Amino acid sequence: MLIALISLLVILLVFRVIIAGIRRFISWLGHGTSVYHMVGEDMPVEAQYAAQIRAYVTQAEKIRHEHGIIASLRTGQKHLTREQRDAIQHSVDRARDAYLSYMKLKPYQLVIIFLVGSVAGLILEEIWMFITAGLTQSRVGLVWGPFSPLYGFGAVLLTIICWELRHRNASSMTIFFVSVLVGGSLEQLTGWGMETFFHASSWTYIYLPDHITQWVAWRFLFFWGMLGLAWTRIIMPDLLYRIGMATTKRQVIFVALLTIYLVADIFMTVICFGRKTARDEGIPAQNAFENWVDANYTDEFIAARFQNLTIAQGSHHG
Repeated sequence: MLIALISLLVILLVFRVIIAGIRRFISWLGHGTSVYHMVGEDMPVEAQYAAQIRAYVTQAEKIRHEHGIIASLRTGQKHLTREQRDAIQHSVDRARDAYLSYMKLKPYQLVIIFLVGSVAGLILEEIWMFITAGLTQSRVGLVWGPFSPLYGFGAVLLTIICWELRHRNASSMTIFFVSVLVGGSLEQLTGWGMETFFHASSWTYIYLPDHITQWVAWRFLFFWGMLGLAWTRIIMPDLLYRIGMATTKRQVIFVALLTIYLVADIFMTVICFGRKTARDEGIPAQNAFENWVDANYTDEFIAARFQNLTIAQGSHHG
Protein backbone atom coordinates (compact mmCIF):
# COMPACT_ATOMS: atom_id res chain seq x y z
CA MET A 1 0.00 0.00 0.00
CA LEU A 2 2.78 2.39 0.95
CA ILE A 3 4.71 1.60 -2.24
CA ALA A 4 1.59 2.20 -4.34
CA LEU A 5 0.99 5.56 -2.63
CA ILE A 6 4.61 6.63 -3.12
CA SER A 7 4.46 5.55 -6.78
CA LEU A 8 1.28 7.60 -7.29
CA LEU A 9 2.90 10.67 -5.72
CA VAL A 10 5.97 10.25 -7.91
CA ILE A 11 3.79 9.95 -11.03
CA LEU A 12 1.86 13.10 -10.05
CA LEU A 13 5.13 14.96 -9.42
CA VAL A 14 6.57 13.89 -12.78
CA PHE A 15 3.32 14.90 -14.47
CA ARG A 16 3.45 18.36 -12.88
CA VAL A 17 7.09 18.80 -13.89
CA ILE A 18 6.24 17.83 -17.48
CA ILE A 19 3.29 20.25 -17.58
CA ALA A 20 5.44 23.04 -16.12
CA GLY A 21 8.14 22.33 -18.71
CA ILE A 22 5.62 22.42 -21.56
CA ARG A 23 4.23 25.74 -20.32
CA ARG A 24 7.70 27.26 -20.11
CA PHE A 25 8.52 26.02 -23.60
CA ILE A 26 5.29 27.46 -25.02
CA SER A 27 6.00 30.75 -23.29
CA TRP A 28 9.51 30.76 -24.77
CA LEU A 29 8.11 30.12 -28.25
CA GLY A 30 5.85 33.14 -27.85
CA HIS A 31 8.78 35.53 -27.49
CA GLY A 32 11.39 36.65 -29.98
CA THR A 33 11.36 38.10 -33.47
CA SER A 34 7.89 38.90 -34.82
CA VAL A 35 6.85 37.04 -37.98
CA TYR A 36 5.80 40.40 -39.42
CA HIS A 37 9.27 41.84 -38.87
CA MET A 38 10.72 38.78 -40.63
CA VAL A 39 8.93 39.71 -43.85
CA GLY A 40 9.25 43.45 -43.38
CA GLU A 41 5.54 44.10 -42.82
CA ASP A 42 3.59 45.97 -40.18
CA MET A 43 1.25 43.95 -37.99
CA PRO A 44 -2.25 43.99 -39.52
CA VAL A 45 -4.99 45.69 -37.56
CA GLU A 46 -6.79 42.36 -37.05
CA ALA A 47 -3.64 40.84 -35.56
CA GLN A 48 -3.26 43.85 -33.25
CA TYR A 49 -6.83 43.41 -32.03
CA ALA A 50 -6.20 39.68 -31.49
CA ALA A 51 -3.03 40.40 -29.49
CA GLN A 52 -4.92 42.89 -27.30
CA ILE A 53 -7.65 40.32 -26.65
CA ARG A 54 -5.10 37.71 -25.58
CA ALA A 55 -3.49 40.24 -23.24
CA TYR A 56 -6.90 40.99 -21.73
CA VAL A 57 -7.74 37.31 -21.24
CA THR A 58 -4.35 36.63 -19.66
CA GLN A 59 -4.82 39.49 -17.20
CA ALA A 60 -8.38 38.42 -16.33
CA GLU A 61 -7.31 34.82 -15.69
CA LYS A 62 -4.40 36.06 -13.57
CA ILE A 63 -6.78 38.09 -11.41
CA ARG A 64 -9.13 35.14 -11.01
CA HIS A 65 -6.22 32.89 -10.01
CA GLU A 66 -4.63 35.37 -7.58
CA HIS A 67 -7.96 35.99 -5.83
CA GLY A 68 -9.24 32.44 -5.84
CA ILE A 69 -10.21 30.67 -2.61
CA ILE A 70 -6.99 28.63 -2.35
CA ALA A 71 -4.74 31.60 -3.19
CA SER A 72 -6.64 33.78 -0.67
CA LEU A 73 -6.07 31.25 2.09
CA ARG A 74 -2.36 31.42 1.36
CA THR A 75 -2.09 35.21 1.08
CA GLY A 76 -4.80 36.30 3.51
CA GLN A 77 -6.46 38.48 0.84
CA LYS A 78 -10.21 38.53 0.30
CA HIS A 79 -11.25 36.05 -2.35
CA LEU A 80 -13.63 36.72 -5.19
CA THR A 81 -17.29 35.94 -4.72
CA ARG A 82 -19.02 33.38 -6.92
CA GLU A 83 -20.76 36.17 -8.82
CA GLN A 84 -17.43 37.90 -9.47
CA ARG A 85 -15.81 34.68 -10.68
CA ASP A 86 -18.77 33.98 -12.97
CA ALA A 87 -18.61 37.53 -14.35
CA ILE A 88 -14.89 37.16 -15.12
CA GLN A 89 -15.47 33.78 -16.74
CA HIS A 90 -18.28 35.18 -18.88
CA SER A 91 -16.06 38.07 -19.95
CA VAL A 92 -13.19 35.69 -20.76
CA ASP A 93 -15.48 33.44 -22.83
CA ARG A 94 -16.72 36.39 -24.86
CA ALA A 95 -13.17 37.64 -25.40
CA ARG A 96 -12.03 34.20 -26.59
CA ASP A 97 -14.92 34.05 -29.05
CA ALA A 98 -13.89 37.46 -30.35
CA TYR A 99 -10.30 36.25 -30.74
CA LEU A 100 -11.42 33.17 -32.68
CA SER A 101 -13.44 35.39 -35.03
CA TYR A 102 -10.10 36.88 -36.20
CA MET A 103 -8.43 33.47 -36.61
CA LYS A 104 -8.12 31.69 -39.94
CA LEU A 105 -7.18 28.02 -39.89
CA LYS A 106 -3.69 27.49 -41.29
CA PRO A 107 -1.13 24.67 -41.28
CA TYR A 108 0.34 26.15 -38.08
CA GLN A 109 -2.75 25.20 -36.05
CA LEU A 110 -3.52 22.00 -37.95
CA VAL A 111 -0.07 20.46 -37.44
CA ILE A 112 -0.32 21.03 -33.68
CA ILE A 113 -3.86 19.63 -33.64
CA PHE A 114 -2.64 16.52 -35.50
CA LEU A 115 0.04 16.06 -32.85
CA VAL A 116 -2.35 16.57 -29.94
CA GLY A 117 -5.03 14.34 -31.49
CA SER A 118 -2.53 11.55 -32.23
CA VAL A 119 -1.20 11.46 -28.67
CA ALA A 120 -4.53 12.03 -26.88
CA GLY A 121 -6.31 9.45 -29.05
CA LEU A 122 -3.63 6.86 -28.34
CA ILE A 123 -3.87 7.44 -24.58
CA LEU A 124 -7.68 7.24 -24.61
CA GLU A 125 -7.62 4.05 -26.69
CA GLU A 126 -5.15 2.37 -24.36
CA ILE A 127 -7.23 3.36 -21.32
CA TRP A 128 -10.41 2.15 -23.04
CA MET A 129 -8.86 -1.22 -23.90
CA PHE A 130 -7.54 -1.65 -20.36
CA ILE A 131 -10.95 -0.88 -18.82
CA THR A 132 -13.06 -2.93 -21.24
CA ALA A 133 -10.73 -5.83 -22.05
CA GLY A 134 -7.95 -5.69 -19.47
CA LEU A 135 -5.40 -5.35 -22.28
CA THR A 136 -2.16 -3.41 -21.95
CA GLN A 137 -0.37 -3.30 -25.26
CA SER A 138 1.39 -0.91 -27.59
CA ARG A 139 -1.30 0.51 -29.90
CA VAL A 140 0.84 3.13 -31.66
CA GLY A 141 0.41 3.73 -35.37
CA LEU A 142 3.82 5.09 -36.39
CA VAL A 143 7.35 3.72 -36.06
CA TRP A 144 8.59 6.72 -34.05
CA GLY A 145 6.90 8.37 -31.11
CA PRO A 146 3.62 7.86 -29.20
CA PHE A 147 1.29 8.66 -32.09
CA SER A 148 -1.88 7.17 -33.51
CA PRO A 149 -2.33 8.97 -36.85
CA LEU A 150 -5.95 7.81 -37.27
CA TYR A 151 -6.92 10.08 -34.38
CA GLY A 152 -4.61 12.82 -35.61
CA PHE A 153 -6.19 12.88 -39.06
CA GLY A 154 -9.62 12.60 -37.46
CA ALA A 155 -8.93 15.62 -35.25
CA VAL A 156 -7.72 17.65 -38.25
CA LEU A 157 -10.73 16.70 -40.40
CA LEU A 158 -13.17 17.42 -37.57
CA THR A 159 -11.46 20.76 -36.94
CA ILE A 160 -11.62 21.86 -40.58
CA ILE A 161 -15.23 20.79 -41.03
CA CYS A 162 -16.58 21.70 -37.60
CA TRP A 163 -14.82 25.07 -37.67
CA GLU A 164 -16.90 25.93 -40.71
CA LEU A 165 -20.04 24.52 -39.09
CA ARG A 166 -19.37 26.58 -35.97
CA HIS A 167 -19.08 29.77 -38.01
CA ARG A 168 -22.38 28.89 -39.71
CA ASN A 169 -24.02 28.33 -36.31
CA ALA A 170 -24.88 24.76 -37.29
CA SER A 171 -27.20 22.84 -35.00
CA SER A 172 -25.91 20.14 -32.67
CA MET A 173 -27.77 17.52 -34.73
CA THR A 174 -25.95 18.63 -37.90
CA ILE A 175 -22.59 18.53 -36.16
CA PHE A 176 -23.38 15.06 -34.78
CA PHE A 177 -24.23 13.53 -38.17
CA VAL A 178 -21.32 15.23 -39.95
CA SER A 179 -18.96 13.84 -37.30
CA VAL A 180 -20.48 10.38 -37.76
CA LEU A 181 -19.81 10.61 -41.50
CA VAL A 182 -16.24 11.86 -41.01
CA GLY A 183 -15.34 9.22 -38.41
CA GLY A 184 -16.94 6.33 -40.27
CA SER A 185 -15.34 7.29 -43.57
CA LEU A 186 -11.92 7.65 -41.94
CA GLU A 187 -12.13 4.24 -40.27
CA GLN A 188 -13.36 2.56 -43.46
CA LEU A 189 -10.70 4.10 -45.70
CA THR A 190 -7.89 3.45 -43.21
CA GLY A 191 -8.90 -0.16 -42.53
CA TRP A 192 -9.44 -0.88 -46.24
CA GLY A 193 -6.12 0.73 -47.17
CA MET A 194 -4.15 -1.23 -44.59
CA GLU A 195 -5.63 -4.54 -45.72
CA THR A 196 -5.43 -3.81 -49.44
CA PHE A 197 -1.89 -2.46 -49.59
CA PHE A 198 -0.16 -4.06 -46.58
CA HIS A 199 -2.30 -7.16 -45.82
CA ALA A 200 -2.58 -5.80 -42.28
CA SER A 201 -5.34 -5.07 -39.79
CA SER A 202 -5.16 -3.07 -36.54
CA TRP A 203 -8.81 -3.53 -35.58
CA THR A 204 -11.95 -5.32 -36.67
CA TYR A 205 -15.59 -5.04 -35.66
CA ILE A 206 -16.69 -8.13 -37.55
CA TYR A 207 -17.38 -9.93 -34.25
CA LEU A 208 -19.79 -7.19 -33.05
CA PRO A 209 -23.50 -7.67 -33.73
CA ASP A 210 -23.86 -4.05 -34.85
CA HIS A 211 -21.00 -4.02 -37.35
CA ILE A 212 -21.63 -2.42 -40.74
CA THR A 213 -18.34 -3.42 -42.35
CA GLN A 214 -15.21 -5.00 -40.97
CA TRP A 215 -13.98 -1.60 -39.81
CA VAL A 216 -17.19 0.31 -39.05
CA ALA A 217 -19.81 -0.38 -36.36
CA TRP A 218 -22.88 1.58 -35.28
CA ARG A 219 -21.74 1.98 -31.66
CA PHE A 220 -18.46 3.60 -32.71
CA LEU A 221 -20.24 5.84 -35.20
CA PHE A 222 -22.24 7.09 -32.22
CA PHE A 223 -18.98 7.72 -30.35
CA TRP A 224 -17.64 9.67 -33.35
CA GLY A 225 -20.79 11.80 -33.32
CA MET A 226 -20.52 12.54 -29.61
CA LEU A 227 -16.82 13.25 -29.99
CA GLY A 228 -17.58 15.70 -32.80
CA LEU A 229 -20.09 17.51 -30.61
CA ALA A 230 -17.68 17.72 -27.68
CA TRP A 231 -14.87 18.75 -30.03
CA THR A 232 -16.89 21.54 -31.67
CA ARG A 233 -18.59 22.93 -28.58
CA ILE A 234 -15.94 22.48 -25.88
CA ILE A 235 -12.50 21.20 -26.91
CA MET A 236 -11.80 22.87 -30.26
CA PRO A 237 -12.51 26.51 -29.28
CA ASP A 238 -10.32 26.30 -26.18
CA LEU A 239 -7.56 24.36 -27.97
CA LEU A 240 -7.46 26.75 -30.93
CA TYR A 241 -7.37 29.73 -28.60
CA ARG A 242 -4.46 28.24 -26.67
CA ILE A 243 -2.60 27.46 -29.90
CA GLY A 244 -3.39 30.90 -31.26
CA MET A 245 -1.89 32.37 -34.40
CA ALA A 246 1.82 32.25 -35.25
CA THR A 247 3.31 35.56 -34.15
CA THR A 248 7.01 34.80 -33.64
CA LYS A 249 9.88 33.31 -35.62
CA ARG A 250 10.36 30.63 -32.95
CA GLN A 251 6.80 29.37 -33.37
CA VAL A 252 7.13 29.15 -37.14
CA ILE A 253 10.46 27.30 -36.94
CA PHE A 254 9.18 24.88 -34.29
CA VAL A 255 6.06 23.92 -36.27
CA ALA A 256 8.11 23.62 -39.48
CA LEU A 257 10.50 21.18 -37.74
CA LEU A 258 7.56 19.34 -36.22
CA THR A 259 5.99 19.00 -39.67
CA ILE A 260 9.19 17.59 -41.15
CA TYR A 261 9.44 15.07 -38.31
CA LEU A 262 5.82 13.90 -38.66
CA VAL A 263 6.08 13.59 -42.46
CA ALA A 264 9.29 11.57 -42.06
CA ASP A 265 7.59 9.40 -39.41
CA ILE A 266 4.62 8.67 -41.68
CA PHE A 267 6.92 8.04 -44.66
CA MET A 268 9.08 5.59 -42.70
CA THR A 269 6.00 3.79 -41.38
CA VAL A 270 4.68 3.27 -44.93
CA ILE A 271 8.12 2.08 -46.07
CA CYS A 272 8.44 -0.34 -43.15
CA PHE A 273 5.03 -1.89 -43.80
CA GLY A 274 5.78 -2.03 -47.50
CA ARG A 275 8.98 -3.95 -46.86
CA LYS A 276 7.24 -6.19 -44.32
CA THR A 277 4.67 -7.12 -46.99
CA ALA A 278 7.42 -7.63 -49.58
CA ARG A 279 9.43 -9.86 -47.23
CA ASP A 280 6.36 -12.02 -46.56
CA GLU A 281 5.95 -12.46 -50.31
CA GLY A 282 9.62 -13.38 -50.70
CA ILE A 283 10.62 -10.17 -52.51
CA PRO A 284 14.23 -9.24 -51.61
CA ALA A 285 15.48 -5.70 -51.03
CA GLN A 286 16.17 -3.85 -54.28
CA ASN A 287 18.64 -1.21 -53.03
CA ALA A 288 20.80 -0.11 -50.09
CA PHE A 289 17.96 1.81 -48.43
CA GLU A 290 15.65 -1.20 -48.46
CA ASN A 291 18.49 -3.33 -47.06
CA TRP A 292 18.86 -0.80 -44.24
CA VAL A 293 15.12 -0.90 -43.55
CA ASP A 294 15.13 -4.72 -43.46
CA ALA A 295 18.06 -4.72 -41.05
CA ASN A 296 16.68 -2.10 -38.64
CA TYR A 297 12.91 -2.59 -38.89
CA THR A 298 12.65 -6.34 -38.77
CA ASP A 299 9.55 -8.51 -38.38
CA GLU A 300 10.38 -8.72 -34.67
CA PHE A 301 10.45 -4.93 -34.43
CA ILE A 302 7.08 -4.63 -36.21
CA ALA A 303 5.51 -7.26 -33.93
CA ALA A 304 6.82 -5.60 -30.76
CA ARG A 305 6.03 -2.06 -31.86
CA PHE A 306 2.54 -2.68 -33.26
CA GLN A 307 1.20 -5.26 -30.83
CA ASN A 308 -2.43 -4.93 -31.95
CA LEU A 309 -1.50 -5.40 -35.62
CA THR A 310 -2.37 -8.56 -37.52
CA ILE A 311 -0.56 -9.25 -40.80
CA ALA A 312 -1.53 -12.05 -43.15
CA GLN A 313 1.62 -14.06 -43.73
CA GLY A 314 2.51 -14.75 -47.33
CA SER A 315 -0.89 -13.66 -48.64
CA HIS A 316 -1.49 -11.85 -51.86
CA HIS A 317 -4.44 -9.53 -52.50
CA GLY A 318 -5.23 -8.52 -56.03
